[in-house]
Amino acid sequence: MKSKFIEKIEAEIDKVKNQRPAAITMKMNSLTDRELIDMLQKASEAGVKIKLIIRGICCIIPGLPGKTDNIEIISIVGRFLEHSRIYCFGTGDDLEIYLSSADLMTRNTEKRVEIAFPIEKPVLKKRIMSILNIMLNDNLKARRINDKGDYEKIIRGVDLIDSQNYFMHDDFRIIEEETEEVSFFSKLKHLFK
Repeated sequence: MKSKFIEKIEAEIDKVKNQRPAAITMKMNSLTDRELIDMLQKASEAGVKIKLIIRGICCIIPGLPGKTDNIEIISIVGRFLEHSRIYCFGTGDDLEIYLSSADLMTRNTEKRVEIAFPIEKPVLKKRIMSILNIMLNDNLKARRINDKGDYEKIIRGVDLIDSQNYFMHDDFRIIEEETEEVSFFSKLKHLFK
């Protein structure tokens, strides 16, 4: 997994060099692998826009001029444990998305056999990117890591967005649309308010 992710990051760097759109978006619990951190810094220096959602340990500082100024990092800590790992490389028709159980920690990338599987259907890619965009716009439970490595409250927009609350209610709506058990799920939804 690690070697493939390094290849994917290098491919995004090459896109920038060839004046093509490039982006990296990742969601995980922890980022500690030095080699991958160095690659993300290299990508930032090249001009790749990088957005990271990292709930726990994060060993890269964003916003350092000339180094990591193209990296934005948020952490979402709310009622529920954020546990998904999503790795996205590219944009538009060039977008590749991988889901995994692995964080980008040395214990995962070098001491274990870990896999990530690709999402190939465009409709699923669109849904996953929609989910990530809602998380990236969370301005209630999310905290931004600043260029000093401190967490700070995000102040943007007029409407408050709590991504976990949004998904909880959004998921019930989808379940209600896809099943005849509407009354059961409507009652269950009220338990989570």
